[in-house]
Amino acid sequence: MQILQQLLFAIILSGGSWFFIKKAREIRRNILLGKDEDLNDQPSERWKNMLLLAFGQKKMFKNPLVALLHLIVYVGFVVINIEVLEIVLDGLTGSHRLFLAPLGKCYNFLINSFELLAFLVLVACIIFLTRRNLIKLRRFVSNDLNGWPRSDANYILFTEIVLMSLFLLMNASDRALQLKQAAHYHDTGNFFISGLLAPSLQQLETGTLIAIERSSWWLHILGILAFLNYLPWSKHLHILLAFPNAWYARLTNTGAMTNMESVQNEVKYMMQPELAPSEATPPSKFGAKDVFDLSWKSLLDAYSCTECGRCSSACPANSTGKVLSPRKIMMSTRDRLEEVGRNINKNQQFVDDGKMLLNDYITTEELRACTTCNACVEACPVSINPLQIILDLRRSLIMEDSNAPGEWNAMFGNIENNFAPWKFSPDDRDKWTETT
Repeated sequence: MQILQQLLFAIILSGGSWFFIKKAREIRRNILLGKDEDLNDQPSERWKNMLLLAFGQKKMFKNPLVALLHLIVYVGFVVINIEVLEIVLDGLTGSHRLFLAPLGKCYNFLINSFELLAFLVLVACIIFLTRRNLIKLRRFVSNDLNGWPRSDANYILFTEIVLMSLFLLMNASDRALQLKQAAHYHDTGNFFISGLLAPSLQQLETGTLIAIERSSWWLHILGILAFLNYLPWSKHLHILLAFPNAWYARLTNTGAMTNMESVQNEVKYMMQPELAPSEATPPSKFGAKDVFDLSWKSLLDAYSCTECGRCSSACPANSTGKVLSPRKIMMSTRDRLEEVGRNINKNQQFVDDGKMLLNDYITTEELRACTTCNACVEACPVSINPLQIILDLRRSLIMEDSNAPGEWNAMFGNIENNFAPWKFSPDDRDKWTETT
């Protein structure tokens, strides 16, 4: 019977791991569909970014209470899952609490630390559920989140509550069996949280307690594997991608716009024809129409988006009722990228589906509303840059489609002819200083 359980566990573990790796490889492939961009300079700064922004959640602490709760959930997720290693080895070897003997008294300290974190995570998740569904903060009731995105956040919080409860129930029933001196349940010492429940569970029959402990054990590990495979389909993929996204953040001034080299060269060759290469070819396109035209970093940003809405809350255009929402820009980019990925899975290569990120997913009105103030970039906890996507799409809209409001075209003409946005000759520009 024990061999069958070990075999079943190995099959489930292998299957869960295979499905996760398969989806992770698809996501990596989708991200690399973007244009190349070199972001490997200044490694010391990148380590600092990753530690402070991804793990330390530095930007979150602009709101200390919420940041503390979020840090508890994040650290709890990372640290408590160290305990999963023991569960996996127990399942594969048929042992029980494999690390108890080698760790000795340290084992009790570790489990108590895990339990304290689990309890704090449980409390924090209940508070977050309340904030989302009862208090209804503005950024959580936005139309951006209608449908699946709103449900997704609740599913994750509910799942974490269930997983933490199962962990505590597993330990409580285990401790109760220890107190009853049941076979194979070695004395670990008392646990702070689950130890409060153990005396009441001790009244149950040994067989019933074993059933509770084993059921909690199985449901806990199955829940973790299910959670792992749900992550790639969820906004909570940022739990994993926050680290590489912080590492590959653009370290130049985030408010600076990246000039298009192709446009710079066009102007340079026009002013100095002798510098033009003999076989110069015009650029194939300006800006971006679809996800293939964006940088791979912008695509990584899309997958890393937490949908927290801090970018949209900071956006002045959004605050004044414009249709622009930086959060929606990132969600739409990810939706399009996922659709492209499914297309490739089905056809082994991308087959034109008649759709584009520009116009089909993100509208002209959204792009025009952006003031390029950079508030969304500053507000993002994990260094996501919605502005870069907006600029790339807007460049295509204007430079390829000639789709700009009349006021913009007038300004472009003035800049071209008068070297300034105003309709004054450069020679007349200082006449206002003359006195009459």
